[in-house]
Amino acid sequence: MPRTLSQKLWDDHVVKAGSDGTPDLLYIDLHLVHEVTSPQAFDGLRLAGRKVRRTDLTLATEDHNTPTLNIMTPIADPVSRLQVDTLRKNAEEFGIRIHSLGDKDQGVVHIIGPQLGLTQPGMTVVCGDSHTSTHGAFGALAFGIGTSEVEHVLATQTLPQAKPKTMAVTVNGTLPDGVTAKDLILTHISRVGTGGGAGFVAEYRGDTIEKMSMEARMTICNMSIEWGARAGIVAPDETTFAYLKGRPHAPSGALWDEAVAYWSTLTSDPDAIFDREVIIDASTLTPFVTWGTNPGQGVGIGDEVPSPDSFTDPVDKAAAQRALEYMGLEAGTPMRQIAIDTVFLGSCTNGRIEDLRQAAEILQGKRIADSLRMLVVPGSARVRLQAMKEGLDKVFIDAGAEWREAGCSMCLGMNPDTLSPGERSASTSNRNFEGRQGKGGRTHLVSPVVAAATALKGHLADLSDL
Repeated sequence: MPRTLSQKLWDDHVVKAGSDGTPDLLYIDLHLVHEVTSPQAFDGLRLAGRKVRRTDLTLATEDHNTPTLNIMTPIADPVSRLQVDTLRKNAEEFGIRIHSLGDKDQGVVHIIGPQLGLTQPGMTVVCGDSHTSTHGAFGALAFGIGTSEVEHVLATQTLPQAKPKTMAVTVNGTLPDGVTAKDLILTHISRVGTGGGAGFVAEYRGDTIEKMSMEARMTICNMSIEWGARAGIVAPDETTFAYLKGRPHAPSGALWDEAVAYWSTLTSDPDAIFDREVIIDASTLTPFVTWGTNPGQGVGIGDEVPSPDSFTDPVDKAAAQRALEYMGLEAGTPMRQIAIDTVFLGSCTNGRIEDLRQAAEILQGKRIADSLRMLVVPGSARVRLQAMKEGLDKVFIDAGAEWREAGCSMCLGMNPDTLSPGERSASTSNRNFEGRQGKGGRTHLVSPVVAAATALKGHLADLSDL
């Protein structure tokens, strides 16, 4: 029977098939751990007298609660300090490899996995973080899990899961200048809604996806969770193999050849039937920004803030009204007229070297607007070192931006990098919920290109405004 890629990976990892409505038991190839969702899981192991079953398949790092300035001094916030110290103690007690602040391999969990070559095609990858879907860009079945599930994986290296449905997101055509993978996925979310992918694994395919870099594919898979999908996945190809070759944990020598031969088989069968398909014409897309308080509330940058009356569904209408009140916006306001206080470039969505390069190219030789601040936060220490090797840090600093250490930073209000009440940001992160970047903070999700243009103009802008 013809199968999709996700169905193949699922079947290959079933330890015990479910019956009478019970879920399948899946084997997990890579378990990533950070300081926020793991403390109770380790406590559970301790109380039950259990060990971590496969320490060699488990990796920990510090990212959410970590500061991006003065990282080698004690963390000021007592809760953040406790969570980071607890992770370090748990890693030592249970024998888990950990990359702490100051380590060259420390960084956002979904960036260090791929850059170390730990994330590979054909794997199952889990983490106590919803944006684990990022790793699907490599042809892996990757999804976020809860704290009790973190404990289950630590103890057994398996996880009970209900088999999801399949969806194809087929994207063809050439993206216009200044339009990026971030614009593509934001546009898609606005069309299908934040629940449009519920119960599905989405396979992104088509010539647009095939021409994308691994960084762009990771951006798209990263935000799969924002439209409700269980996971996102892209079939591995020569672009995938080129990215992985030579990385610390990638196979080498004869093992590399064997791996590539296997990875090359990881595609959906030509006659596989998906439960649903969405088709996107990439050539019609424009730079996209959000105006509301969820990733689906967005429009093209050349459009206006919509009126709640334009929504026919009463739930959507009420949500739009609430969003405008929280965001301090009036219907009919051109998006380009929205002034910005802070620009944030970073996160597991857009904190990779390609993202920094895109923004630096726009900022080269220019100065950001006096009316705002710009934070540039590499997604990992290795990304930061590479950027400095290329001189990107100097471009950002000369432009007036703040050059920070690696971490989740302003993506979420769990560390010192937060917005003040009423402060408005243009952020390359993945979520714009109420208070996400700080109590009362107002967030507009944008691409690195729009972020850089906005920093120069002082209001939401794209390349055409420069």
